[in-house]
Amino acid sequence: MGGGTEAFPDLGQHCQHPDCHQLDFLPFKCDGCRKVFCLDHRSYKKHECPKSDHNSRKVVVCENCSMSIETTGRDGEDEKVMLERHVKSGNCDPKKKNKPTCPVRRCKEILTFSNTNTCKICQVKVCLKHRFPVDHACKQARASSGPWNEKFLAALASRNAGDCARTGRGSQSSSSTPSSVKAY
Repeated sequence: MGGGTEAFPDLGQHCQHPDCHQLDFLPFKCDGCRKVFCLDHRSYKKHECPKSDHNSRKVVVCENCSMSIETTGRDGEDEKVMLERHVKSGNCDPKKKNKPTCPVRRCKEILTFSNTNTCKICQVKVCLKHRFPVDHACKQARASSGPWNEKFLAALASRNAGDCARTGRGSQSSSSTPSSVKAY
């Protein structure tokens, strides 16, 4: 099928979708099947491209060492074959399976590239939740801050959040003073 008009025969192309054949002056060429489509049928899903996964990226995780192995749809290799090749390559080390976690007590966050913070005071790697020296019990920060800070932190830790909500500064208990506003 040719495209264009009588005056400009080389301008545009017809959509190669079986139900469309619309003349499109800015056609799209599919990376997978190499056919030309209009704006409505340009996606792999819309024209049901048989080679839609040729550019897709997959990651297979090795069960032995937790290493991720990237693959693309062009390879056409089975995941099992890739994992076997990885094990035979010598890069598979079961000792690497344990990922580093945040050293703060009861924190089980796995430290990755994007969520790791190194304390500038004690040089300990912690997760983003515990990035402040007070949050990860930085001993050097406590020693340099003085005794007043320790008292403040102890008082803050002993307080309940509910205490602040029930009684405010200078207010009396609601049970001794009757309410002046009645609910209807």
